[in-house]
Amino acid sequence: MDRIAYEMFARMEDRHFWFVARKRIFHALLDRELGTRKDLRLLDVGCGAGSMLGPMQRYGTVHGVDLDVESVQWCRNRGFENVQQGSAYDLPHPDASFDLVGLYDTIEHIPDDHRALAEAFRVLKPGGLLFVSAPAYQFLWSQNDRIAHHHRRYSRGRLRRLIEDAGFEVRRATYFNTVLLPLIVPAVYWQKLLDRLGRLPSGYNNCSVPIPGPVNALFTALMGSERFVLRHCNLPLGHSLIAIARKPQP
Repeated sequence: MDRIAYEMFARMEDRHFWFVARKRIFHALLDRELGTRKDLRLLDVGCGAGSMLGPMQRYGTVHGVDLDVESVQWCRNRGFENVQQGSAYDLPHPDASFDLVGLYDTIEHIPDDHRALAEAFRVLKPGGLLFVSAPAYQFLWSQNDRIAHHHRRYSRGRLRRLIEDAGFEVRRATYFNTVLLPLIVPAVYWQKLLDRLGRLPSGYNNCSVPIPGPVNALFTALMGSERFVLRHCNLPLGHSLIAIARKPQP
């Protein structure tokens, strides 16, 4: 991507309902796990344009890793100096050096998700927290996944087993983006039909659809409100998944 594309993506992260509501949900759950701690070391694997780097600073010192050199430079230009180019298979950090490792909609981009989680396990301190979010349900696979270079979507059971196989103790695994799911499913199947008929515009993806301001605000409020429910219980279905796990103490 060129500089204009990065700037457009950064603006979208501050405005588009999915990005805004997603961060509200993430931080409600992180606040519940981390409380008011501000002395932690945190790592964002696959940090991209840096949407989570700033918000995570409320808990301590934040580091980022991304495979894409231009993404790393873009993050540094935004003032995030602790961002390095590197692979999720070989994180440029020593063993047991972080209190939290986040893979925020990253793991679906990685061919070998088992290997990536093993590496996250390595750099986490004993008792450290793993936070993973990912797209849900393989039946919702669409052009948006192809454009985003996803390798898979997950069920809650599949994501839980993956994390447990890496040695983690799963604290919770829940769906989210549940309220809007009745709108998302028919929209995805309509997109699939257009794709099969050869009538889907080239480069079409979910974020390319213009959303009027009032609708965007409504969707932000609806999706973001799920954070209040997630304080008390898991959601049984949704367009996305969150799993929170701990590295066991020796």
